[in-house]
Amino acid sequence: MTRKGKVRMALFKKEYHVAFVMSLILSVLFGGFARAGDLDARTRVTKGTLEYGLLGGYWKGNDLFQNAPSTNRHAIYVLPQLGLVLTDELGSGVVAGNVEAFIEPMAAHYYEPFSASAFGGSLMLKYNFLSFGRWMPFWDGGAGMLWTDLAPRIPEQSTQFNFILQTGPGVSYFVSESWAITAGIRFHHISNANIGDRNTGLNAWLFNLGVSFFSP
Repeated sequence: MTRKGKVRMALFKKEYHVAFVMSLILSVLFGGFARAGDLDARTRVTKGTLEYGLLGGYWKGNDLFQNAPSTNRHAIYVLPQLGLVLTDELGSGVVAGNVEAFIEPMAAHYYEPFSASAFGGSLMLKYNFLSFGRWMPFWDGGAGMLWTDLAPRIPEQSTQFNFILQTGPGVSYFVSESWAITAGIRFHHISNANIGDRNTGLNAWLFNLGVSFFSP
């Protein structure tokens, strides 16, 4: 075989392997979507189910409470989650659902008005609505603590130790028996509870998107 023929054969084998791997990935993905067609969150998310999540978030300051400086605050959040469904199904009709508790560590990078970091975590409760097939709307909320070096460089806060309050709606969409895409929005409040000289507070919208894995 000539050198040119060997090169063509090598390219053909490489393309074949790439095509095989891509077809395998697509078959797994589309197989998962197909199986999820009959999936019902009511039978998948039950008492004792564990949820492992990883969300990315965009944090945008607002002035809902006439807190004008907060509008110039922007950050990127990383939010791992570990949850446990605590109850059997409650209620009936469109409000039928169950209660889940989860812990949510957080790390954030603020890039407006200057570069800063934040680390902390929250204890959260979530109500899962179970009457919408593989769509699972929810409402979550909770409280926590964080450290940030935004303060004392900003006028709103004078202490680096602060508390978190947050709540808002979201939805999980099951793409397979165990995996779901999760998105939501929360009202997010940071405050030092008046333990410092300044405590105007930071108010923001926290938009989040990520994946969740449910077990067993």
